[in-house]
Amino acid sequence: MIDNELLEKGILRLHWAEMHTPVLQQIRERFKREQPLKGLKVSMALHTEAKTGILAITLAEAGAHVRLASCNPLSTDDSVALALREKYGLEVYAKKGESQEEYYEHLNAVLDMGPDYIIDDGADLIAMVHTTRKELLPNIKGANEETTTGIIRLRAMANDGELKFPVMAVNDAKMKFLFDNRYGTGQSAFDGWMNATNLMVSGKRLVVAGYGWCGKGVAMRAKGLGASVIVTEVDPIRAIEAKMDGFEVMPMIDAVKVADIIMTVTGCKDIITKEHLKVMKDGCIMGNVGHFDNEISKKDLESMAKSVVRVREFVDEYDIDGKKLFLIGEGRLMNLAAGQGHPAEIMDMSFAVQALSLEYLVKNHEKMENGVHTVPSNIDVTIAEHKLKAMGVRIDSLSDEQRSYITGWQEGT
Repeated sequence: MIDNELLEKGILRLHWAEMHTPVLQQIRERFKREQPLKGLKVSMALHTEAKTGILAITLAEAGAHVRLASCNPLSTDDSVALALREKYGLEVYAKKGESQEEYYEHLNAVLDMGPDYIIDDGADLIAMVHTTRKELLPNIKGANEETTTGIIRLRAMANDGELKFPVMAVNDAKMKFLFDNRYGTGQSAFDGWMNATNLMVSGKRLVVAGYGWCGKGVAMRAKGLGASVIVTEVDPIRAIEAKMDGFEVMPMIDAVKVADIIMTVTGCKDIITKEHLKVMKDGCIMGNVGHFDNEISKKDLESMAKSVVRVREFVDEYDIDGKKLFLIGEGRLMNLAAGQGHPAEIMDMSFAVQALSLEYLVKNHEKMENGVHTVPSNIDVTIAEHKLKAMGVRIDSLSDEQRSYITGWQEGT
């Protein structure tokens, strides 16, 4: 029996996202008219929530047969998944809190359609068709990858000569990483924090592990909320940047001794391990905003803990040598495990990049080499122009004389 209350909640969330994604709506209207994806099969693995739902609807209305799974066991909004199935007739294989076995069952289900194209977040789908689902490779013409972690995996595959089709590096488009990674992660990390803990940030020492674009966003928002921010890094250039941005910089082994809050944002593994847990301050609350749940070692936490108790819906307490340490969202993406992800206005730009990159692949895949490809700059510019218009912002333009001046070399004054 359908849960009508849950269904109505999902419909309202989709409608709200629709109202706040004006760039994607412009693309959607054109796609409806032109049908650039007519007859194509698209397998998607993205965080299954309202903004993703609008992207899936956009692709379906462009003529594609779409199947959607979540790219993380805790990032599904069940109300949205239900609404996409019941109101829009989409095939959605996702639920919040799915087991690891169910997670891979759902990924396999979206691949069972024999896709022409893949839209991925973290590269699990793409990795599967190169390992356990190789029979699908001959039909796949290309893919999009949404996140930093996925791009790292795919570049490694390409360097090894293992990537068998072209992939658009959506994450590396300026209209994605400059906004989604920085402002989206910066805000949504603290949405997840507030929902999970209902505690203050102001006045606390907050450690941000990693000072890439996502880490920059988290550090900036933490500072704005009144935290004393410490950054840990392995990249000397980023470490200098963090220092000059006004943050303390130190090794993690020193930072954990004074940290009230730790947020890992690296895309790497084992950022917090046994050596850190041994000297960590009593009462420290840890959360991860990296794609996979391996930045904070749950294996080490569990092996060291005398007891593990769920003290709030999204918070587990670990009793280690008499001190209490806390982990948000099982170490998974806390902005989605305990929150609703990035704001709609941010995902408007990111998913506009997804939609236009997929259209580009459809038109150009035959002349593209296997490997990771940069999103064309004209796609970035088009999205930026649409977004400025939607925001009611006007900007200057170069005169012919100015354009000649900055592109020439003879005139120096």
